[in-house]
Amino acid sequence: MSLLNIHNISKSYRQGEIEVNALSEINLTFEKGEFAALVGPSGSGKTTLLNLIGGLDTPTSGEIHLNEINLSSLDEQTLSQFRLFQIGFIFQAYNLVPVLSALENVELIMVLQNRHLSERRERAEHYLKLVGLQDLIHRRPSALSGGQQQRVAVARALAAGPGLVLADEPTANLDTENASALLDIMYNLSKEEDTTFIFSTHDVRVMDRAERIIKLEDGYIKTDTISTISSIMNSDQNC
Repeated sequence: MSLLNIHNISKSYRQGEIEVNALSEINLTFEKGEFAALVGPSGSGKTTLLNLIGGLDTPTSGEIHLNEINLSSLDEQTLSQFRLFQIGFIFQAYNLVPVLSALENVELIMVLQNRHLSERRERAEHYLKLVGLQDLIHRRPSALSGGQQQRVAVARALAAGPGLVLADEPTANLDTENASALLDIMYNLSKEEDTTFIFSTHDVRVMDRAERIIKLEDGYIKTDTISTISSIMNSDQNC
């Protein structure tokens, strides 16, 4: 059974007297452990699609099913709880709480999940170690570099145990070294944790790492391709 099914999604907005079609008749399926990128020029609809998948916005028509649950069928409170446990978010702006340490920032989402203190502490320390920040867990965001803050955001997204992580331009503010290291971490975690990552990006560095590239143009899917490198790797693993 597929993790995520997007069936005939369309999204339109009103701008004064004009109706703008942000997305038209989008059909996509994602399996567990995929590492995929939504790409295209500004205004192509990739961020809109990411927001719809994350339940942050609702489609004008069509359905999105995550773990066989139709997101449009959930009321606001139920959807909020569903997101809390099922979807992780990584944003370009990090969105860390400045008065909390790296450890506390990662723990915060698990506080909302009502996990026991010992469990959330163990999971927070585990994921901060996975992203290479085990020696910086008590530092606040202001004492961390941009790359380190983004790693905290990755640890926070994964510590909640989601099957799906949505990342909106997560490398946009990072230099090549930090972007490469972060992508390595996310790719490895996608395989170790069987977590699906979907990126919205303009960054060629992300596209080069993605196993699947979905190109949007004017709200339509232009192409949906498996990367050559990914195909070779999978072929080698199956030999």
